[in-house]
Amino acid sequence: MSHPRAIIGSKKTPRRDCAIDDPGFFRYMEQRHIFMKNNRFIDLFAGIGGFRLAMEKAGFDCVFSSEWDRFAAQTYEANFSDFPAGDITKIQSSEIPAYDILCAGFPCQPFSIAGVSKKNSLGRSHGFLDRTQGTLFFEIARILRDTKPSAFILENVKNLVSHEGGRTFATILNTLQNDLGYTLRYQIINADSLLPQNRARIYIVGFRSPRAAERFSFPVPGNSAPRLRDILEKKTPDRYILSDHLWKYLNDYREKHRLAGHGFGFGLADLNGKTRTLSARYYKDGSEILIPVRGRNPRRLTPRECARLMGFPENFQIVVSDTQAYKQFGNSVAVPVVREIARSLFRALESEKIKKQARIIGAGFKRQENAPETAKSSRRKKETKIA
Repeated sequence: MSHPRAIIGSKKTPRRDCAIDDPGFFRYMEQRHIFMKNNRFIDLFAGIGGFRLAMEKAGFDCVFSSEWDRFAAQTYEANFSDFPAGDITKIQSSEIPAYDILCAGFPCQPFSIAGVSKKNSLGRSHGFLDRTQGTLFFEIARILRDTKPSAFILENVKNLVSHEGGRTFATILNTLQNDLGYTLRYQIINADSLLPQNRARIYIVGFRSPRAAERFSFPVPGNSAPRLRDILEKKTPDRYILSDHLWKYLNDYREKHRLAGHGFGFGLADLNGKTRTLSARYYKDGSEILIPVRGRNPRRLTPRECARLMGFPENFQIVVSDTQAYKQFGNSVAVPVVREIARSLFRALESEKIKKQARIIGAGFKRQENAPETAKSSRRKKETKIA
């Protein structure tokens, strides 16, 4: 399949001919702010803004956010100068400004089948209102139904796929695809190709346009993740060192489970490798990710190290207690993964516009290049007429 081509360049860089699927062309257009439409998104279940950071890096603009946890909202406001709206269940779709992309990392919840079973027994049809009522996914479906955005990105734990024997995931797909009319792409992606952490999550991307969905592809995992030791602070306060009592408890607990044939064990991290998954419970004892310390008990990660482990930038402000920070980063999305998905989404949605702009830019450059020759031709024609 051949792609339209365009001449790109500037006074400082040589002009060159390239196809519109060339990454260089995309960067050229992006840097010159040619993409100005269809790039507004809303940030639901926003947490501390992991989705927002990723989407904005990919060229999207946030026009609305919602987060019910007051501590997460404090962190969000400190970093984006934007205090999120509260409980999404109390927000009407009409209160949300016009937008193009819905983003949400929603909690995994079972769906009640009571209403569905009753309607089945009566021979009545049922839709997502019956299947998902009372869950937070229902709020996403409600807003998608009412506002009909061009696309969405949803993130959840990988176990969503097998939750309730697969029924939860099947209900979600059926609602998004059959009830709401979106063409779906979904994939489990591990963040370990971009971050020194094993963090597998399910990502669901939906498009109103089947053609846009055809152009979308999930990013191919690379091998650019730093080592764990590369994100660690050189000096940390002693309060992050485990007490003798806690360290003994964790060892005893591991031995107890080992004798019982269970797999429980704390995670003493390999500094040259990657960690286990950072969870919201990390504040309790830090057992899933412990950093070895020479001659001492191991230590927890600091909140700043947790931020780095999730792909947050160094200038991201941590304005809450350690306990709250651990919960917030443990609940966050892996920023670099969402950023790469968002870039693929951007390309898919902007493909037709790129083609149009490519023809315009290409034609513009060609007119400039042919202008002297055209002028000569005009003079020749006039001379011919005079003669």
